[in-house]
Amino acid sequence: METFYDVHRQYDWEEVKASILAKTEQDVLVALGKPYRNIEDFKALVSPAAERHLEEMAKLSQQLTQKRFGKTIQFYVPLYLSNDCTNQCVYCGFNSNNRVGRVTLNHDQIIEEINAIKALGFEHILLVTGEHPKNCGFKYLKEAIRLIRPHFHCISAEVAPMSTEEYRTMYEEGLYAVYIYQETYSQTRYPEYHPGGVKANFRYRLETPDRLGMAGIHKIGLGCLLGLEDWRTEGFFAAMHIRYLEKKYWKSKYSISFPRLRHFPGSFEPNYLVTDRNLLQLILAFRIFDQELELSLSTRETPVFRDNVFSLGITLMSAGSKTVPGGYAKQISEVEQFAVIDNRPAQVVREAIEKQGYEVIWKDWDQSLQFNFLNHAH
Repeated sequence: METFYDVHRQYDWEEVKASILAKTEQDVLVALGKPYRNIEDFKALVSPAAERHLEEMAKLSQQLTQKRFGKTIQFYVPLYLSNDCTNQCVYCGFNSNNRVGRVTLNHDQIIEEINAIKALGFEHILLVTGEHPKNCGFKYLKEAIRLIRPHFHCISAEVAPMSTEEYRTMYEEGLYAVYIYQETYSQTRYPEYHPGGVKANFRYRLETPDRLGMAGIHKIGLGCLLGLEDWRTEGFFAAMHIRYLEKKYWKSKYSISFPRLRHFPGSFEPNYLVTDRNLLQLILAFRIFDQELELSLSTRETPVFRDNVFSLGITLMSAGSKTVPGGYAKQISEVEQFAVIDNRPAQVVREAIEKQGYEVIWKDWDQSLQFNFLNHAH
């Protein structure tokens, strides 16, 4: 069976990059004037030629977002269950070579985190772990979902890739969405960032969204780690991946996230600078390219950037995030997976959003209706 890996192989990274840089201002204007855009139009929207049209793109992106999603922002919060990991990703604090305290939450600790997060008002929770098959693999996650499901309306996960059958089982247990980041679509450079561990298998990771689609997962989220490679080319492959999935697994919803590597002393240095203006252009391009796509922005970004950008195309935001296991119930100083830059409490972020005339949604109503239907059916 064909997967996205077969599609990916048909494209040369450097040729794609050159074709994006060759796009003209006329190509941009044509893309902006269409009711629907193809992948060539996306190239134009992320090209240097489009930089002169960011204001026009922002207005169109905002209009398209409000037409489809209204003036609403969904809130979610990550719950880090474990920082155990067998991978050696050079950019990640959970790297198995790092000599840090390893924690996998037990039953009682998960309950403590649930109580602390519920007190903050969240109904949409994102489960996050490192990739350690024994300590926080399929069996552990299935039990965690059973424990967590009665307390939240929406459960998503950002965990190690699994098989189709494992995903199907997790869906039956109450898992709503899965986010799987390819990190980089450059197969040539991928091994430099992932020298060891299961994640070193480029093809297995790239085919994970196919397995999610076959399992019937309600929502599938993609993303690249911006700063590893050229952001314009990464954006193209992510957009092409989304379009492929939407056509093949049309019953699922889709989202894309924009995690950006930042400079910190002693940390992994980004190979490619992604400025605020670059990131804004990428967000606008995705919204104009796909009006149904959910766009997510995390606490990696500054409060100023988040407050100024969310109304231009974002539909989903995290707030009050703790990126260490047990970080909500207790003050824990273990290594973070990444540094949180927007440290504002969730209620402060909510107030900033509401000041701009937007409503914060604490749960996914679509999932709530499905959840209630399944409960009554049983």
